[in-house]
Parts: sequence; C-alpha cells; structure tokens
Amino acid sequence: MKVDVLLGLQWGDEGKGKVVDVLTPRYDVVARFQGGPNAGHTLEFEGQKYVLRSIPSGIFQGNKVNIIGNGVVLDPALFKAEAEALEASGHPLKERLHISKKAHLILPTHRILDAAYEAAKGDAKVGTTGKGIGPTYTDKVSRNGVRVGDILHNFEEVYGKAKACHEQILKSLNYEYDITELEKQWLEGIEYLKQFHLVDSEHEINNLLKEGKSVLCEGAQGTMLDVDFGSYPFVTSSNTICAGACTGLGIGPNKIGNVYGIMKAYCTRVGAGPFPTELFDETGKKIRDLGHEYGAVTGRERRCGWIDLVALKYSIMVNGVTQLIMMKSDVLDDFETIKACVAYKVNGEEIDYFPYNISEGLEPVYAELPGWKTDMTKMTSEDEFPEEFNAYITFLEEQLETPIKIVSVGPDRDQTIERYTEE
Repeated sequence: MKVDVLLGLQWGDEGKGKVVDVLTPRYDVVARFQGGPNAGHTLEFEGQKYVLRSIPSGIFQGNKVNIIGNGVVLDPALFKAEAEALEASGHPLKERLHISKKAHLILPTHRILDAAYEAAKGDAKVGTTGKGIGPTYTDKVSRNGVRVGDILHNFEEVYGKAKACHEQILKSLNYEYDITELEKQWLEGIEYLKQFHLVDSEHEINNLLKEGKSVLCEGAQGTMLDVDFGSYPFVTSSNTICAGACTGLGIGPNKIGNVYGIMKAYCTRVGAGPFPTELFDETGKKIRDLGHEYGAVTGRERRCGWIDLVALKYSIMVNGVTQLIMMKSDVLDDFETIKACVAYKVNGEEIDYFPYNISEGLEPVYAELPGWKTDMTKMTSEDEFPEEFNAYITFLEEQLETPIKIVSVGPDRDQTIERYTEE
C-alpha cells in the first residue's frame, strides 16, 4: 500500500482539518507528521466546532488509528487540555490515538525562551505563536531535546538537564519569568500522557502498510512556511512539504501515493513576513470578515489578499501535488471581479517563477475574472455551480496544470463537493 499526503500550499490556515475529516472514511489510519500546537485545524459538523492542535483530524471518524508521528513536537499540558475536552464531548481517544516515542516534548522553558527571543528581536520579530515550537526544534537539531520516550525512564535527569540549560540562556538574556504554574500543568500533562499508546511509530506505520492498511498523512501549517522552501526567515521550524512526511513518520519516498494540495480561493497569512498579494483596502477587510479570518489558535487577524498562482505553482512543484482541493470558495460569492496573481514584476521585469527573495520591490501582476455573485453555500453538486465559477476553476487548473478535485462551499463537513469520481 501507498500513503497519501495532505498538506497546505499557502501560508497555512487553508482548511486542512476539515478535508482530513472528510477524507478519513476512505482510510484506516491518519498520521500527523510535523508541527505542534501552533497549528489549529478547525472542524465543524453536527452543529459543533472543534479546534485540534496536536491530535490528528481523523479522531472523529469511528475506530480509525490516529498517529502523532516523530516529526511532531508535543506540549503535554496543551495536549492534556485538548484531549480532555474531546473526551468530554464524547470522543474516546485512548483507544484511537498512538503517540511516537521519538516525538520531541515542548518544555515549559521552551515557551519562555520563545517569548524571550521574540522580545529580544524587537521590530524584527518573526511573529511566532509563542508556543515554544522554534526552541524545541532547535534543541532537537542540536541534540539536546527531550522525547516522549524519555518519560518512561530516566525522565527526571533528562528533564532537569534540559531545564538547567534553558535557565542559563534566560539568565544571559536578563529575561524575567515565573515557571511555577507552567511547570505544574506540564508535569500533570506528563502523567496524563502515560495513559496513551506510546509506540515506535516508524515500525507501526510500516507494518500497517504491509497489512494493506490505507494511510493518510496530515501536514500542519503550509508550504510557504517550510523552513527550507518558505519565505525564510518568516517560516516555521519544520519541513511542511511532502518530504516531511517521510522524515516525520519514517516511511520511504517510494511509499508516497497521492499528494493532496489544499489552497484557499484567495490567500491569507498570519504574523510577519512578505505577502505579495496582500490587500490593505476595503476588499481585504471584506475577505477577512466574510471568511472569518482569525487564527484558530491565536485569534490573530489574518492578512488577506488575492490568490497567488506564482507561489502556488512553486508549492505544487516542490510537493509533487497530484490533486488540488480548493477551500472557502463561498467567501468570494459576493465579488463583482476576482483577481489572480499570474506573475511578479521585479525591478520592471516580469517573472513567472518564485524568486529567492520576495521581500522587496515586488509587484503582483493580476488577471481579472468576472465574479459569480451567487450564494454557493447550499449547493451539493458541481452541476449547480454558476458559469463564472466554473470559468474560475478552469482558469486555475490551466494555470496550475493540476486538477481541482474537491471544492468547499462552507465550513461544515457536508459543504464539500467532489468534482471527480474515484478511478
């Protein structure tokens, strides 16, 4: 069997949680392969709204196996709060959720370091969520991390050593903090974590594949936040692209099947960093209001703009995307004209590729298409799509040279329209 990979193609917040929830019935296993509680995946169904931060979005679908892979960084305190809320709403986790022993733990001092580093940068800050993600990945790469498997043996020694190291750094930064409550909640989270299946996930997932089980790999954030291929340094600390599924779960590249790339019908970004198609006018505000564009984890306003096809073509290339999924099409229902960036103008020269630096002197070149001025939220079939919306889809498919398989016309699980039948 092959694994299919589902990931975001923009700056995150594309709607991955909903799509995983919709696709999960076709799979036996859903596995998260990178990121941490800075990624909020929102799902809405049966009149309820859920925000998942660390737990795979397949957790709501029957008796599926859900795996938190080794590439994920996990905060025990936040995980405990998230898991207990889900269990209280009637979703049993302990039978369904498996956690990699090789996943790294976000320590209380990682969160404090995150705040200290951002404060030290002043106006040059990256705009992190303050969840300790960056410092945790830093410790992982520098071989000073604490992993889930450490809580089963020699834990106090490993944790004490890492904490002391962080305290020295904080002292050098002259950063004042109080760890008492953070650490108390964190240690409670550690004890809670011990109740779950802690596994060697690389063995588990490969054995499941040998047994013929189907696996969907769930990414967090978006391609343009990838630490190697995103808008560096305004990126996250992990590989958000398809290759991250291999390193974040322990599967070979030859095991990759379909790659589902998720995009919005427009574009958003949270935090600092370049955003070529950002709108600062009433149109941008209208998109934000209609799309309820506020961070699922932070509540921060998202910056909004027209769809960027130059960046999307780049994302499709580095991920090997086989099928596209377009979210929030309904947000554009009330616009007379829809714009799409088809090239950049840099120092007077027009280019159609994603350059090394998109921070300065870059101007988007737009194509304009007629809006559909139709409420699509009640539609259940592509046969109901207005002619102008079909023309928008056709334009995007031609530009991106990749089929759009699924279209979302609202936040609910049922507001999802599949355009092509299974082969």
